[in-house]
Amino acid sequence: MKKLRTIKGTHDILPNEIHKWKELESIVSQTCEQFGYQEIRNPIFEETGLFSRSVGEETDIVTKEMYSWEDVDGTSLTLRPELTASVVRSYIQHNLGTISPIQRFYYSGPLFRRERPQKGRQRQFHQFGVEAFGSNNPEQDVEIIAIAWKILSLCGLANDTTLNLNSIGSKECRNNYRKALKNYIYPYIKDFSKTSQHRFETNPLRILDTKSEKEQEILNDAPKISDYHNETDSTHFESLKEFLKDIDLPFSINHKLVRGLDYYTGTVFEFNSVNLGAQDALLGGGRYNRLVETLGGKPTPGIGFAAGMERFLIAMEQSNFNIKKSNPDIYFICADKKAISRSIEISSRLRSLNFKVVSDTLRRSMKSQLREANKLKVKYALIIGEDEIRNSTIILKNLTKGTQKTIPQSELKNFFEDLTI
Repeated sequence: MKKLRTIKGTHDILPNEIHKWKELESIVSQTCEQFGYQEIRNPIFEETGLFSRSVGEETDIVTKEMYSWEDVDGTSLTLRPELTASVVRSYIQHNLGTISPIQRFYYSGPLFRRERPQKGRQRQFHQFGVEAFGSNNPEQDVEIIAIAWKILSLCGLANDTTLNLNSIGSKECRNNYRKALKNYIYPYIKDFSKTSQHRFETNPLRILDTKSEKEQEILNDAPKISDYHNETDSTHFESLKEFLKDIDLPFSINHKLVRGLDYYTGTVFEFNSVNLGAQDALLGGGRYNRLVETLGGKPTPGIGFAAGMERFLIAMEQSNFNIKKSNPDIYFICADKKAISRSIEISSRLRSLNFKVVSDTLRRSMKSQLREANKLKVKYALIIGEDEIRNSTIILKNLTKGTQKTIPQSELKNFFEDLTI
């Protein structure tokens, strides 16, 4: 019989790793809520049109990477490849803009893209992110970036990470820049890959994101999009830079930064980590002031970011960030079958005091149970057998110090209530 395994590009998150995920999720949720952001959870599949309209018909995600299928009623459905579009759809569908002129959300969950699996990049992967709707002011931009910076700092990544910043301006700015960029690239077009040649016709700004060193060298002398900013673009971007200086958040201007999705406008940013090698983008985002309108809502400015959780955890490991594993507090050892009922009762009372109690259910020898308790790095073991049942006592063993004592069962609750484990 064929051995069943995970599908290529997917992986199990096993119990010996889950504490790292829970720590990251806790940092994200606590930080976002400090800034007044509320959690939102969306379905993992949507109508395909949501992503083709938002992400862009010519992006790699839409043309190559989406998991799509036709439902029984003929509707084309897609496992979500990103989350911003789903949040925007929810914002429009539930008229959330009528509740408050500013809406702030954060999220985490699995996403799906059929790309070549590599370290930190899987076909089912996980992201966390934030989205804010309603404000077109630069103070909203700095709030979003500040959330990202605080999460990075709490995860021990601030010293290994650089903020790259750019503004791709208004629609008019991008149209003018697109013409100038095509005029510059055209004499060299034969030196570009087929992918870049295709982007030259469909979305030339995406060429700036090329990973080819040869193409990047050609682009070094290309015109900068900042040369085509109008007064509103320039004022917004200059204010953002001043606000970042006000909170002592260092940044670098990267004129080639455009981000990979078509819906971005104005501010774009990435945090890049030295711990991730050539593919060093750890967290990225920007403004999408036309996306709500594109998907059928009222014109509403928006800005957000997203980060891959697998890549985040790799960077945290590389930076030696210590995530402590939560071990059980007490291991309950039954030395006699007659003591099982009493051990179940006492364990239940201890759990009601919020202690984590593990009991053996295999009826192994006391030696085997003690070995298991030490393996689990439990601090205390409770031992009960026929003698203890008869005398209404229990053996309390401190596995850290290697000491033990016998105490009345009636004193056990008081002992653990007063104890800080």
